[in-house]
Amino acid sequence: MNQPLRELLDGTGPFLLLPDAVLLPEGPAEGMAVLVADGSFAAVGDAAQVQLTHPRLDPIRLPGHLLMPGFVDAHHHLTQTFGSALAYGEPSEIFRRVWVPLEGALDEESAYTAAKLAALEALRGGFTTVTDAGNRTGVDVDVVARAARDAGIRCVLGLVCDDVEPGGAGSGGAQREEQHLARYEGDALVHASLAVSIPEAATTATLRRTACLAAEAGAIVQIHVNEHLAGVERSLVRHGLRPLEHLHDIGALGPQLLAAHATLLTPRELTLLADTGTAVSYNPVASAWKGNAVAPAATMAERGIRFGLGTDGTRGDGFRLTEAAEFAQRLAYGLATGDSSCGAGWTWLEHATRGGADAVGLGARTGTIAAGLAADFLLVDVTNPELALSWDLPWELVRRGNRDQISAVFVAGRLRMWRGLPTGWDGPALVRRAAGLARAAVARAPITRAHPTSTTARERSTAR
Repeated sequence: MNQPLRELLDGTGPFLLLPDAVLLPEGPAEGMAVLVADGSFAAVGDAAQVQLTHPRLDPIRLPGHLLMPGFVDAHHHLTQTFGSALAYGEPSEIFRRVWVPLEGALDEESAYTAAKLAALEALRGGFTTVTDAGNRTGVDVDVVARAARDAGIRCVLGLVCDDVEPGGAGSGGAQREEQHLARYEGDALVHASLAVSIPEAATTATLRRTACLAAEAGAIVQIHVNEHLAGVERSLVRHGLRPLEHLHDIGALGPQLLAAHATLLTPRELTLLADTGTAVSYNPVASAWKGNAVAPAATMAERGIRFGLGTDGTRGDGFRLTEAAEFAQRLAYGLATGDSSCGAGWTWLEHATRGGADAVGLGARTGTIAAGLAADFLLVDVTNPELALSWDLPWELVRRGNRDQISAVFVAGRLRMWRGLPTGWDGPALVRRAAGLARAAVARAPITRAHPTSTTARERSTAR
């Protein structure tokens, strides 16, 4: 990989790539060529044949590189980036104590900067799509859309439709929701969705309406479902049903619903997911960091339940997310049953890319290296010590891959990240600006923490 290659790929014209291998749904394939034109894959196939049919294009050879789909983050909160370690060590249900106050302290500049910082981290980690579950900043949601566009990442953008609490983000009802869904029609990078924080944050009428509107628009509704035991118990007291059962009872389950977390599922609820085509965002790092249960993702894969992998804003590294997805299944389920495979490497790569795109409503647009889909892809260096001695590349990518091995990130056929730095804008300058804005926002936010900083916790421990 050299400078002339970067200069060529900065352009918008068609280019023909000849990597060592291409990661297809059926596995790594050698001897392949990939033609990119107008932001999409124009051809993917045998290298000799593709070159023969496009004789005027000089092929760009990529020795030592794998071309693979970009990762899809199925669950994120882009405007919560300034919080970071504020949630570490906290009891699991923290959104009212930490995230709502923090987002409420953001103005337009800080919300934009927080979202763009999240996009920068995501791109560095190989994500070409992020799914934002909405925010409570009080600023126009288009601020987040602008940050995603400026960073160069694809974004499924949620609009919070909560309407139970007085003055909630969902004031405006159907007209506001319809306007949001229409606002980004034809946008190259931003795709509208609706969002409800948790089922109890919206009336039955709103839950039904958002489901219908999203289904009609070919969009999704994002809802945190069956994430915390306290939420499950509140639903049982109020409705006599668990949250997922309640959504089914009112007709809100279906292919348009993306259920975030879904860590606490009964066998019947797994059947409901399978029967209705409802999708899930499996967020393994969030389970470990926040003390949730671990969603039964291996069982979901076996049952044919649609699901993707989400970071929940924990860390933006696609390879480490796939590792966590497999690792969490092994610890939570595999060790107890003697399952030495736990889905094998290909399962987690599949659901981090193509399965994730399907779960967030973009399966017809991205997630796979195939002609006609958006050219959202990574060039991964496979000459490093972790990957060079390859016996089973999908397993090795899951267990030994990391973002340092990503040479380039492309979204919609444009080079967005080159060896850890964004193209066309100053990433380090954004980080410096974010540091100052974050300190000011946290200082004015009425955040309530139950756990001290790690330094204070150590001091208390040694003083006993």
